[in-house]
Amino acid sequence: MADPAEPQKTAENPEDVEEVEEEEEEHGDTPAALTSQLMQNPQILADLQHRLGSMVGVSSGYIQSLPKSVKRRIKALKKWQFEAAKIEADFYKEVHELECKYASKYTPLYEKRKTVITGNVEPTDEECDWPSDDEKEDEQLSVKNPAEDMKNKANVEEKEKEDKDKKEGEDVKGIPHFWLTVFKNVDMLSEMVQEHDEPILQHLQDVQVKFSDTDSMGFTLEFYFDTNDFFTNTVLTKHYSMRSEPDEEDPFSFEGPEIVKCKGCEIDWKKGKNVTVKTIKKKQKHKGRGTTRTVTKTVQNDSFFNFFNPPQVPDDEEGDMDEDLEALLAADFEIGHFIRERIVPRAVLYFTGEALEQDDDFDEEGEEEGEGEEGEYDEEGDPDYNPTNDPSKPAECKQQ
Repeated sequence: MADPAEPQKTAENPEDVEEVEEEEEEHGDTPAALTSQLMQNPQILADLQHRLGSMVGVSSGYIQSLPKSVKRRIKALKKWQFEAAKIEADFYKEVHELECKYASKYTPLYEKRKTVITGNVEPTDEECDWPSDDEKEDEQLSVKNPAEDMKNKANVEEKEKEDKDKKEGEDVKGIPHFWLTVFKNVDMLSEMVQEHDEPILQHLQDVQVKFSDTDSMGFTLEFYFDTNDFFTNTVLTKHYSMRSEPDEEDPFSFEGPEIVKCKGCEIDWKKGKNVTVKTIKKKQKHKGRGTTRTVTKTVQNDSFFNFFNPPQVPDDEEGDMDEDLEALLAADFEIGHFIRERIVPRAVLYFTGEALEQDDDFDEEGEEEGEGEEGEYDEEGDPDYNPTNDPSKPAECKQQ
């Protein structure tokens, strides 16, 4: 009996069959033509990609084929490599100690920043003596065209008068919505901030990093809030624990300190103000009687404040973690590290957007350096690469 699947495929895709027949007439049954036809089949391409993917990291057998005396020497190199990893760990410990030392020097500057943002202190004229982009543009215009400069000054004075009249009676305190603006300017943070989070984040006064003396190289992010209508906490915390030594089971994977787990804090929400949950109503129909009832259920809601309730790492670490949990933790660790290394030290530049331009420039340079043809072989990254068996390498010329 004929296979019914074949005519169905032919009926559904008659144009594809016709195209293949036309190619056969033009190119014939040459190997190039057959290869071209096969590579146009998405199922074959997917299977080929899967097979190639399974070969990544597979040993070529070169190391196994080496004499025992050479393998013995390789063992010595690996032992010294392990000693080097331990020295590297000591290096990062001293870097952390230095970081803690200088953290105390940054603190007075961050405290000044907080007092100005909240409006508790007005900076002096000397402290405000810093050129702005607008002033630089005005100076350039003045040099190029004095007459135009006089006209611009008149327009500026008129606009300032209008703004003064408009804001008469208003009392703008500090720098409103400073940290909310910072978060919304940064892509990875703006994705977390929902519309219902913004009224709360308007009360955020400061973000600080505190280094741990007990937890090796760990750190805590502290978010300070003004009195608000949403929760009673004045400080929300997120602690990150780090591993700063080579893993005994995989010592050669050590590339410096890494975050291994994190712990949030409990938010004391006021009644009806918890934005991390939402109430939904579902209608359920009884199969037998046909009657319906409405069931109210509380489910998790997207919110920036879920950041303080991270997923927990199992006690046996990565043993019981699935891919989704690993992805969530990796994203959480990346955000925590970014806030520590970039947001807190350079907050004003993320507020103005200047740091975003610098980050974009850095990313573009990285992409240019990393560009290469897809599938290009990296001989330096292959532990089993044998230069003597590489026909693409020309023989070295010996001087006479």
